[in-house]
Amino acid sequence: MKSLFIIPIITVMAGMMLAEHWNVDAAGAKISFSVKGPFGTVHGNFTGLKANLQFSEKDLAGSSLSATIEAKTVSTGISLRNSDLRNKEEWLDTDKYPVISFKSKKIEKTSSGYKVLGDLTIKATTKSIDIPFTFTQNGNTGVFKGEFTINREDYKIGKSGGSVGDPVSISLEVPVKK
Repeated sequence: MKSLFIIPIITVMAGMMLAEHWNVDAAGAKISFSVKGPFGTVHGNFTGLKANLQFSEKDLAGSSLSATIEAKTVSTGISLRNSDLRNKEEWLDTDKYPVISFKSKKIEKTSSGYKVLGDLTIKATTKSIDIPFTFTQNGNTGVFKGEFTINREDYKIGKSGGSVGDPVSISLEVPVKK
């Protein structure tokens, strides 16, 4: 008879520990980058974020992330540079490679927040990367923030060497709600 009462309690508790689905506020998301250029640091951003995000601090094993951004949304504030980044094969060639994507393999707790390990694909080249991030929840809303660096040459972006720096710093700020 006791087991009849225990089963619903266990079911409710298990449901509370499962990773929760979060809806991304694409319009409020900030995906920015910086890279050293021939005349100083170039700053830019992307829009068009689409993501499927399951996350719970209590269920990291059940948490996951898959995200895409439209490569053609790259913007540096200079129209000629934007055109080159979008249209030239040596850069993003957004007609041929319209999407930049990330798919998580694992999310871990760290001393300063979390780390998502996964595959980043740019221009049909996929590399495993780690993205450290923090998550701040306020009721049914929250914000994910992260920063990481990639080597542009790993993704065949730009010419080898030259006046553009290899490391590209990327910063993410993604508001979410349940």
